[in-house]
Amino acid sequence: MTTRIAIIGRPNVGKSTLFNRLAGRKIAIVDDTPGVTRDRKEVETRIAGRDILLLDTAGLEEAPPDTVPGRMRASSEMAVRQADLILFVIDARAGLTPSDRAFATWLRKQKTPVLLLANKAEGRQGTASAMEAYELGLGDPVPVSAEHGDGIGTLHDAIGEALEAVPETPDDENDPDRPLRLAILGRPNAGKSTLLNALLGEERVITGPEPGLTRDSIAVEWRDSTGGKVRLVDTAGMRRKARIEQHLEKMSVAASLAALKECEVVILVLDALQGMDEQDLRIARLAEREGRALVVAFNKWDAVENREEARARLEDVLTASLAQSKGVSVVTLSAFTGKGLDKLMPAVRKTYERWNRRVPTGELNRWFEHIQARHAPPLVDGRRIKLRYVTQTKARPPTLTVFGTRAEQLPEDWKRYMVNSFRETFDMPGVPIRVQTRGTTNPYADED
Repeated sequence: MTTRIAIIGRPNVGKSTLFNRLAGRKIAIVDDTPGVTRDRKEVETRIAGRDILLLDTAGLEEAPPDTVPGRMRASSEMAVRQADLILFVIDARAGLTPSDRAFATWLRKQKTPVLLLANKAEGRQGTASAMEAYELGLGDPVPVSAEHGDGIGTLHDAIGEALEAVPETPDDENDPDRPLRLAILGRPNAGKSTLLNALLGEERVITGPEPGLTRDSIAVEWRDSTGGKVRLVDTAGMRRKARIEQHLEKMSVAASLAALKECEVVILVLDALQGMDEQDLRIARLAEREGRALVVAFNKWDAVENREEARARLEDVLTASLAQSKGVSVVTLSAFTGKGLDKLMPAVRKTYERWNRRVPTGELNRWFEHIQARHAPPLVDGRRIKLRYVTQTKARPPTLTVFGTRAEQLPEDWKRYMVNSFRETFDMPGVPIRVQTRGTTNPYADED
């Protein structure tokens, strides 16, 4: 396994800024508002010559366990128990607080080694303020400025020294089964984070009745029941544009969009009690536009009274509104109870296989001749379109390129006919299919 380093500390000391700095790119949302990070966030990086899984955690706060801050603290404490090294961050400018002292006392009782970081220690005054951290009894503080990059080289050296006693275990990065990149999207409070926890079998992200608990995209790798690796991303709920008002929520939605563009399969989580509304359709159409495979998880199915009616309504909306994803897989489940959950990943794997499928050129052109014999391309401006052959130029999603005289003038309705026939013949329901054309306007090309 890769060496795990967890960044912890009370809210607003700069943990996410440090996380982005050590990762070498902006991953976690950073804002002046305390408590922006509510769930653990992971990224693979390299520090001091070693492969590192870096964990950004929620701020440590003294709070009852049934509150949001209490659940955030429980998640951070689990990250500490799983880590090989802890980076405990304090704010050098603000000085030590009672919370810093309380958490330092708790950390001294843990078996995991701790590096004490005095962040926001820019300049001579900041370095002097960092010396106060000796009181915590966690060894020499490392003064850094995550925002400006001061002291990061020294921090790398300190991490290297701290990890000398931690053995490197061979990782499975050369494993041929590359992770399937999967994103969970949907409206706020549809049950996305509950679904992620249910799939992983642990309370990996914070859940609760309060909408909008997840603010950033949370990525985690695991092996599903088939034994295949999956990189799973839980995203913040995506509300319609008119309701996206706060700066933080705009950044959350931007992180969700980025997760969608980087994934291969999207699980669109719907609240079965509310059905599919226009915002759900927007998310599905966005997945279509980006060429991502789509699976619908109809969550909270255990609470639905008239299931036949609810399923029929959903099928009607999908048929009428998602032409590019005709036949999309729908899995009814309850993320809370786990009922129906065993059907989700097989549906994802099947959809992923279709999304990756390539049809041999010979087989493809025999089909192409057949559909033209059944329904010839129409005349355009009184002139015949003569289609010669078709190739599948790429998969992920399947993309067909049609060659022929004036192929670029092929009407949209004939392209739809072609796509529907291709989807049915080669068993590709629920997968977006692209059609490109390559033609010529040579006036003599079709005179025969």
